[in-house]
Amino acid sequence: MDLTQLQYFIKVIEEKNFTRAAEQLHISQPSLSISIKKLEEHLQMSLIHRRKPSIQLTREGEIFYNQAKKIITQMNDMEKEMERLRLEGPLELSISMIETAKNWFSEIIKKIKSDSSTIHIQISELLSLSELQNALLNYEIHFAITNHFIDTQELESIFLYEENLVVLLPKNHPLQSEASLTIENLQHLPFILCKEGYQTRIDIIKAFQDASIHPNIQFEIERFETAYHLVESSLGITIVPENYVNAPNHPNVHIKKLESPMLKRNVYLVKNRSRYLPPVIHRSIETICAFHEGDFKF
Repeated sequence: MDLTQLQYFIKVIEEKNFTRAAEQLHISQPSLSISIKKLEEHLQMSLIHRRKPSIQLTREGEIFYNQAKKIITQMNDMEKEMERLRLEGPLELSISMIETAKNWFSEIIKKIKSDSSTIHIQISELLSLSELQNALLNYEIHFAITNHFIDTQELESIFLYEENLVVLLPKNHPLQSEASLTIENLQHLPFILCKEGYQTRIDIIKAFQDASIHPNIQFEIERFETAYHLVESSLGITIVPENYVNAPNHPNVHIKKLESPMLKRNVYLVKNRSRYLPPVIHRSIETICAFHEGDFKF
């Protein structure tokens, strides 16, 4: 079995006709038929139903077709990557990262740069689910650090860690003396919340719904930094990941733990299942996973 046989098989299935496929491949129809037959003999199974009016895959053929497509896609991606490397020089690592990852990602960058000093790293913040999926599927980024769990035919999520969500209160707030808060404490307070399409919004809204409470939403934002400044200006309260704030660096707000066990969020590394990734990108992913598994060595 070789790549040519895979390409011939894929073309036959896509064209649903041996004659059209042979014309596209610039070979004779008998040669194409012989190639597919040899492929089936090598695999010792039928891939195509030949007695039906149009070409249809057997169950084994469907599995083989999907795997063959992945292999050809990876080969094409690898060729493009090698050509890009030849023309443009050192590789780039392009990632999207949530705000709270800034607390640990600098250690990862040090490790990546120590392994490959010439690598150029691009970091962006694609916070909404649609932006993230589009960037991954269009090969704009190699992977993402996000709190969106994505599990599709094209994309997969690797769990990294869990983080608590906390309440931010402005200075001199009536609840500032409380050791911790509940969702009920927040019922009528002016609330600052992420826009539609953000996983943190979904998690917070669900916690309010479970308590049969409607949040008094006054502002909708994209970044936690904006929410922090609004709270600092006494325009409302908000809920953010604990890793985003700590008391010494945020003296102008009160940070309160929530008693609700619902208000946590998971952080994942999301990547494209079938995309060819150069070794340096794979090592970067392994480094991130090792860091959060406690096996990180610098």
